[in-house]
Order: sequence, then C-alpha cells, then structure tokens
Amino acid sequence: MAEVLEVAVVGGGPTGLMLACELALAGVRVQVFERRAEPVRESRALTLHPRSLEVLALRGLEGRFLERGRPLPTGHFAMLDTRLDFSVLDTRFPYTLFIPQAVTEALLEARARELGVTVHRGYTVEVLRQDTEGVELEGTSEAGVFRVRARFVVGADGARSAVRRLAGIAFPGTDVTRTAVLGDVALAAPPSQPAIGITNTRGGVMVVPMAPGVHRIVVNDPLREQAPLREPVTLDELRESVTRIAGTDFGMKEPRWLSRFGNETRLAERYRDGRVLLAGDAAHIHFPAGGQGLNVGLQDAMNLGWKLAAVAKDGAPDVLLDSYALERRPVGDALLRNTLAQTALIGATQETLALRTLMSDLLRAPKLNREFADSISALDVGYAALDVPSPQMDTPLLPEWSGRRLGDLALRKDDGTDLPLYSALHPGRWLLLGLGDDSRALPRWKPGWPSNVTHLRARAPAGRDELQNVGGMLVRPDGHVGWAWAA
Repeated sequence: MAEVLEVAVVGGGPTGLMLACELALAGVRVQVFERRAEPVRESRALTLHPRSLEVLALRGLEGRFLERGRPLPTGHFAMLDTRLDFSVLDTRFPYTLFIPQAVTEALLEARARELGVTVHRGYTVEVLRQDTEGVELEGTSEAGVFRVRARFVVGADGARSAVRRLAGIAFPGTDVTRTAVLGDVALAAPPSQPAIGITNTRGGVMVVPMAPGVHRIVVNDPLREQAPLREPVTLDELRESVTRIAGTDFGMKEPRWLSRFGNETRLAERYRDGRVLLAGDAAHIHFPAGGQGLNVGLQDAMNLGWKLAAVAKDGAPDVLLDSYALERRPVGDALLRNTLAQTALIGATQETLALRTLMSDLLRAPKLNREFADSISALDVGYAALDVPSPQMDTPLLPEWSGRRLGDLALRKDDGTDLPLYSALHPGRWLLLGLGDDSRALPRWKPGWPSNVTHLRARAPAGRDELQNVGGMLVRPDGHVGWAWAA
C-alpha cells in the first residue's frame, strides 16, 4: 500500500527545499523526492537578491546565509557598464549576496531536516496519477520501485520537470537559438578588480571570484553561439574565446566545472492542475540574465507554502490555492520578458553595442536606475487584493495597501522595546498588527478556517509618512498586506 503524505515535493533544489521548510513549519507532513543521488557540487546560480533575503528573514533564516555570503552593493542588467545601485533600495538588505547555489541548497536542506523533513535522494518519478482525493507517484530508486500517495504534489524538479510532463501541463515558448559557456577555473593572472565585464565586437566576457583560487568566467562568443547545447565544453574552447575577446586568458588552468547553456524560454501554461502544482524552473525557464531564476523560485515557494499548508492542513477554501497561480504566473511572465530583453542586449554587432551604450547612459539617471534595481531584486512585486474575509470595522479599509510588500519595519512596542516586523512573522502565521496609540481592541478576524493569528500592537517607525494614516493591517505569512484599515 502506498504511503500517504499531505504533500510530496518532487525536486530537492532551492525551490523544493524552501517549500518543504514552509510546509513543515506549518505542521504539514511533507517529503522531498530528488532524482540526484548526491547534492549538487556545481553552482549555476551565485546570488541571492534583496527580496530573497527578505523571504529568508521572514522565517529568521537570513543569518545563516549572511555568514556564508559576501554582500555586493550592486546588481546588473545585461552586464551593462552602468551597474544597478542596490544600496538605495527600501530594504534591510540593500545588496546582492554573493553565495554559490550549492551553499544555498545545503543550508536549506539542513533547515528542512531540522523541521523533520525527509529528503529522499536517487528517486526518479516515472508515473503520476491523480484523482479527486490525491496523487499517486511511482518511480525507481536504488532500493527498487517506490510508490507514494499524497493529497498534493508539487513539481519543483527543474526545466525538464517530470511532474509537469506527466501532469500534461504544456510548456510553450521558444527553443534554444544561441548558447554561451561558463567555466570555474583557477587563474594565474586574475583581473585586478574583484569582478569585470568586457563587451566588444568580438563578444562578451564576465569574470567574478567564486572562492579562494577559483573564478567563474562566463563567455558569449558570436563565433561559438551556435554550438549545440549538448556539445561538451573544453578548456581550450574557453581559453580561445576569452583570449580573442579580452586579449588575455588570465592564465586559466585547472578547470573545476565547464558547462554550456542556452536561451530556451518557456512558461508553464498553468501553475496548477487539480492537486498538482509547479514552482521554480518547472514553471519558468529563461536565459540566466540578471541572476533571477533561483530567486524567483524561492519567492514562488514562499507564496505557495503557506497557502498549500492552509488548504492541506486547515481546510482553507480551494480558492486560496488558486491565488498562487493568479499571483505568481504574472511574475513568471514578467521574468521572461525581462530576461529576453537582456538577452537582446548581449551581443557583439555594432547595432547591439550602440544600444548597450544608450541603455548604459540612461541607467545613470537615478530614478530609472532605481526602477530597474527594484525589478531585478523583485522588491516591486505586489499583488491584487486576496479574497479573504475582511473585518467589520467602524473605520474604513485602505484598498491601496492590499497585496503590498512590507519591508522589515522597525516597530516599537508599548513597553519601549524595539521589534523588527519580520520577527513577528517567523512562525509563518498571519499577523494582525495595530499601529499607533489606539487603545481600542484589535478587530476580530475569522478567515473561515482554523488559522493561527499573531496579535500585536506597536508604533510605526519614525519617518515613514505613508504609515501615518494607517491604523493597522492584517499581514500575510509572506509579508504582503492582506488588508489595512485607517487610523
């Protein structure tokens, strides 16, 4: 007889592990099934963006990542000369955190195991059958055939998602039309600057330090961009391209990892099919421009986690789970448009170089630079009002606040102690927050299903004029506003 879980997560990368953490925190029986027998040592992604750090801070996890990463005050758009200034962003984390994906995965897996999540490695899903009550998975592992039944299944199993394919969810988009290469190598003569980008009529090269003695080199070579995706990369190929474009090979030697990647761009037709859901690269793939893929996957997991827990464990209405796709699929669509635009700017023709110069000049304008930085960092993501009951109150609601992302406000409790807003959200519960000196009791809120709600009254931080006329708000477990009421 198949084992019965509340949720089975297929895929043990950052998205799947983050989702498992969210579900386990809410008391959901969840297990992870990962195809690879061992953790991935190579790191395709290298950064965590401000919103991802906020997501981790919402659960009190940011310290683990900050200890292992290196803050950088800027980001980039298409490797243009003018960098995006993250230091001006309205967040406690106004920077890019340089941290290899392998480290991110290891930290998330450790957290998942702390919460009691079992991570099965070497498990390949081959059959998926769903009915009105649940989903059955079958596949193979080193121990033989396995069968698992769960009320819900989430495919977080990457670009070639078996869950997406077996569920019959279409993945429309464009095939690979150009490829690029990367290499993690030792450099005998590394650049004098910590990170450099070179773009000219011969192509583009980016060089960044990965770890002591190891640099990541990314190359866009017009002479090699039609090389098949599956053609192995050699050190000689990397050296030849870098030398032709940059005028030196920086003394590269001792390759640790060489890989070719392409610009295939696709978005799942739907993020949900009955009791099957998709997140991360299983739902959206693109050219890795701006380092956004892993970050958007983590943010998918945060949005889905508390909703799936409420439906699977607390009996919340199905419409709450529908809101996952309504909120996150437009984000995936915007991600694809953003990366397609960047891909168009990564080229070596005279026309493309002229466009790069124009764009780089435009980004020197602080307002425009800020808009691009907000977009790349995902701090500009907001949602429409969520269909949850609002309270009966004498004061009017403030619809302009619904769905708005909240930063980690520095609140002041009545006893004079300071309290970061995010610390009140660490348990993954709703937060009913009263602001100011109003002595009236906080409104009663009953969502229609069992739900743990933290009640808190505190003063808003000084200098936040937009909060002066806000009497309080219901904060979702993901740090977005459910609704707010007037003072």
